[in-house]
Amino acid sequence: MAVRTIGEFRGRQILHERQSPEVLDTLRRAAMIQSVESSNRIEGVTVAADRLEPLVRGKTTPRDRSESEVAGYRDALAEIHAKAHHMALSPRLILDFHRRMYALTPEKGGHWKEKDNAIVEVRADGRHVVRFRPVSALATPEHIKKLCQLYHRALDEQQVEPLLLIGSFVLDFECIHPFRDGNGRVGRLLTLLLLYQAGYEPGRYISLERIVEETKETYYEALQRSSRNWHEARHDLHPWWDYFLGTLIAAYREFEDRVGAIATARGAKRAMVRSAVARLPSRFRLGDLQHACPGVSYPTLKRALADLQREKQVRCLGKGRNAEWERIGSRSH
Repeated sequence: MAVRTIGEFRGRQILHERQSPEVLDTLRRAAMIQSVESSNRIEGVTVAADRLEPLVRGKTTPRDRSESEVAGYRDALAEIHAKAHHMALSPRLILDFHRRMYALTPEKGGHWKEKDNAIVEVRADGRHVVRFRPVSALATPEHIKKLCQLYHRALDEQQVEPLLLIGSFVLDFECIHPFRDGNGRVGRLLTLLLLYQAGYEPGRYISLERIVEETKETYYEALQRSSRNWHEARHDLHPWWDYFLGTLIAAYREFEDRVGAIATARGAKRAMVRSAVARLPSRFRLGDLQHACPGVSYPTLKRALADLQREKQVRCLGKGRNAEWERIGSRSH
């Protein structure tokens, strides 16, 4: 059922791409910024809000390690957006993604882990609990080689639904955990690559990485449930498939919500603001809104808020740029 729903969304997306190129260009720019930010922030790599957009747009150079990692991820993601259909999945390509991510840092990437690693959960009381033990460092190169071969074979034989095959590949990649650091980010890059190659491209316009970040607890829970007994090949893929397909459906729905409210590129930015207001806490400041709407100018933010105010959807609780705003109907009693 979920696969059929995604197929229907895919057909409508192709229609929108033909009819509304200016609108989609606005969404594409915002999605790029959000994807770079969220995929890194999931792993604890953050940069100052006022530095993010200049970094993603290549208008400034990185000033520290975190900014260098963000810029490296930007470069890898931009290449996927531009050349996905000319990239052949292989161990070499996976290493190249990792190398690009760390190219601007002192720690050069592009090589498999040299020591065995573990996926560790830090509990609320500070205890470290091993959640999963990945493939050993010694066995990693062969496992990645075999994973790529099995993926291509299954794709060629056309006996497995491509979306389920992509989801399975990503789970296996995370269970192998081939790098000392950066596995989650490389896994998300590979997810986009394989989806684009299969013709599913909501990630160009809606940040899949942001959706993962917003559902991070469910994301980790699904990974954990489906990785149980993975080494014995007795794991249950359904929890991960359900999460993976649900993420795509959420992205397509958000895409249609935004495009449906848009007639011009200017309208696209206002629709983006409306969507951000709905996602923010019930009380927020203009600075919060600016951070949630990269690429949208201050005057456009003000006009969108004025529209919402006239429609009695928000109210201003003070004066000036630092005033607090509140969604009407959201106040706690």
